[in-house]
Amino acid sequence: MVWSCLVLRLSPVLMMAAGLGTVNAQNYPTKPIRLLASEPGAQVDTVARLISKSVAATLGQAVIVDNRPGFIAVETAAKAPPDGYTLVIYASSVWVAPLVQKTNFDPVRDLSPITLATNAPLLLFTNPTLPAKSVKELIALAKARPGELNYGSSSSGTANHLAGELFKIMAGVDIVRVPYKGTGPAAVGLLANQVQLMFGSATTGMSQVKSGKLRVLGVASLKLSALAPDVPTISASGLPGYEAAAQSCLWAPAKTPRPIVQRLHADIVRTLNDADVKERLLAAGLETVGLTPEQTNTYIKTDIAKWGKVIRDAGIRQD
Repeated sequence: MVWSCLVLRLSPVLMMAAGLGTVNAQNYPTKPIRLLASEPGAQVDTVARLISKSVAATLGQAVIVDNRPGFIAVETAAKAPPDGYTLVIYASSVWVAPLVQKTNFDPVRDLSPITLATNAPLLLFTNPTLPAKSVKELIALAKARPGELNYGSSSSGTANHLAGELFKIMAGVDIVRVPYKGTGPAAVGLLANQVQLMFGSATTGMSQVKSGKLRVLGVASLKLSALAPDVPTISASGLPGYEAAAQSCLWAPAKTPRPIVQRLHADIVRTLNDADVKERLLAAGLETVGLTPEQTNTYIKTDIAKWGKVIRDAGIRQD
C-alpha cells in the first residue's frame, strides 16, 4: 500500500514533466542554433555548412557553424546545456581517439547522437611500381616478402592507420607502418615510392589513379561505392568482411530531450536525402547515411568494440 500511494503521488509530477517536454519540443527552436565543427575546409566542415543552410530554412532559425580546432568542438558540446541550441558534428575519430589517448570527453556518456550523417570508405592505393595488381596479389607478395613492404598513414588511431593494421591482421601479413604528419604528406610519400601502399579517401588518390601515378586495388566497403563505382571491394577480392571508413556524425549534449533530438534528426536527414545535397557531398568524397539516433548509438558502440580490439591486438599507442 505504501508503494502504490507513492506512485499515485508521483504520477502527476511525471505527467507534468512529460507535458513540458512536449511543449518545449513544439516551441523549439526559438533562437539561433550553434553547430560546432572542426577546422574550416575539412570534410566535416563541408557537411556542416551544407546541413546548416538547409536545416535553418526548415527550423526557421539560423544555424551558425562554429569552427574549433582539435577536439575543442566536442569538449564544448559535451559541457553545453542539453537544450538543443548547441550541436556538434565531427568525424568518427571522436569515438576512436579515447581508445588511444586521454580525452576530456566520453562520446557515449557525454553526447546524444542525432544521426550518422556521412560515410567515406577508404581505398587501397599502391605505387604503380609495385607488381601486385589486385588485393590477392598484394597479399601473396607481402607474404613472400615479410617486413619489406611499407604503408603510409597519418597519426596513431586515425582511420587510415587503423585500416592498415586491420589489413595486416586479417591478411596475416607483415607490412611496416611509416607514420606521416597527415594524409597529404603520406600521399606524397606514396607518389615518391617511399611507401608502397596506403589507405586513403577517394579525394586523396582517385585523381592520381586517373593520371596513372597511383593504382587502386580495392575499396574498403562491403558493397561497391558510388565514390569509385568501378573499384572492387577488398572484401570480395580476398579479405571477406574487410571494412574501414571515416564517418561524420551529429550529436547534441547528453540528456537533450528526446523530442528535440527527433525533430533535429528528421530535418537533418531530410536535408541529407536532398538530391542536390547528395550530389555535392559525393563530389566531396562522401556518401550520405542518415541513421536514426538509436541506430547511430548502436553503430558507434559496435565500432568502438571493433577498433578497440584492433588497437589492442596491434599494440597501438599514441604517437
